[in-house]
Amino acid sequence: MSSDIIKEYCGVVGVYGSNIASKLVFLGLYALQHRGQESAGIASSNGKKIYYYKNHGLVKDVFNEQIISELKGHIAIGHNRYSTTGSTTNFSNIQPIVINYKKGQLAVVHNGNIPNAHKIRIEMEEEGHIFQSTSDSEVVLHLIAKSKKSTIEEMIIDAVKKLQGAFSIIFMTEDKLIAVRDPRGYRPLALGKLKSSYIVASETCAFDIVGAEYIRDIEPGEMVVIDSSGVKSIKYSEENTRKAYCVFELIYFSRPDSIIFGEYCDLIRRKLGAKLYEEDPIDADIVIPVPDSANTIALGFSQRSGIPFEMGLLRNHYVGRTFIQPHQSLRDFKVLLKFNPIKHVIEGKRVVLIDDSIVRGTTIKKLAKILRKAGAKEVHLRIGSPPIKYPCYFGMDFPSKEELIAHNMKIDEIEKFLEVDSLKYLSLEGLKEVVAEEKKQSYCFACFSGEYYEKVDLSVDKDIFEK
Repeated sequence: MSSDIIKEYCGVVGVYGSNIASKLVFLGLYALQHRGQESAGIASSNGKKIYYYKNHGLVKDVFNEQIISELKGHIAIGHNRYSTTGSTTNFSNIQPIVINYKKGQLAVVHNGNIPNAHKIRIEMEEEGHIFQSTSDSEVVLHLIAKSKKSTIEEMIIDAVKKLQGAFSIIFMTEDKLIAVRDPRGYRPLALGKLKSSYIVASETCAFDIVGAEYIRDIEPGEMVVIDSSGVKSIKYSEENTRKAYCVFELIYFSRPDSIIFGEYCDLIRRKLGAKLYEEDPIDADIVIPVPDSANTIALGFSQRSGIPFEMGLLRNHYVGRTFIQPHQSLRDFKVLLKFNPIKHVIEGKRVVLIDDSIVRGTTIKKLAKILRKAGAKEVHLRIGSPPIKYPCYFGMDFPSKEELIAHNMKIDEIEKFLEVDSLKYLSLEGLKEVVAEEKKQSYCFACFSGEYYEKVDLSVDKDIFEK
């Protein structure tokens, strides 16, 4: 994705039954770094006590051998954070969040977004609850702590039944690992096995890095409890709840080597590229992606069209989140810092530039300008998803619809604004055909269609607690 509006968001990992549980979680988080780059944290338990460490920064910068060695025990959970809710600078928002409550200690890591958490929090504050963070995850912990149920499993179910929206959550007590997925299944959550140990993670690429075997997805509306007696599954929601898997996981967010919602992400993206060409064939000299998220979509386009695939843009993987701002005369510096053209590949060519999506369009406009400066004869932009016209309330940090270029402009107007020779998006019908080609899955397409599968209360500002 070429926009600077959407960033990678949260990744979660949990391990039960290994004497190197915290090390396995560290490696899993490393594989999931693309899902969150603001902060990282790990909590572990030896069956009696929970230890934890968390800080701002990348996984490799937050942890070292000494820190991991102090995270003792056979159970561990971890989190990479990109905030869709809660301040980026508030240390209390870094997960895992660990609390002491009436039954002992409880730690949580969460991927998703709970739209009604703000309303619940206001009600709780009126009752006297005190919050340390501005994260919706802490609201979940408060709901659990105040539950009148007798077991932790029942208390968690009692709490999550009060939640709207998207949540793939891993809890850890002193002696249990508990994973819960929301009834619609917006966010992915998978279960794997490594010898006698179990691992839960946002994506299966976290299994691959430690040599674990993917068993299955944790189902929407399912709680999986892992303890000394083994693995237990509890269905806590109605079976007929309409599923709403986030299609953007397949288009952009997940790593291409992951299995998401039972589908090979790489395979789906290649099919998106092929369908993109089939819907609007074009004659050109080369196909190049906006690296890295559009690479496999561009491969699919190239394979279907016969137009050679080239890496015409080089992405700098070592760009940090902050850097010295350049003089106004270097206003394209941000994009040049991240992407550099390979001139001999581009010069004199009719270029098909492939991206997975457009949000505001500011970055892709600069990339088109960079390609022209590098000698591109023509620049034809092809997008591997439909126009994003509506905001997301379930974990995608899309801006308000007023900030979305496709909400404010028609396609021909966007084409003119971006200064490209032509612009074509994949149709919504084409996207639905690709993702439903092998399995009849129920996906959420709300950011394209505006059809949401649950009503969201927008009466409370999501940033109310940041003010």
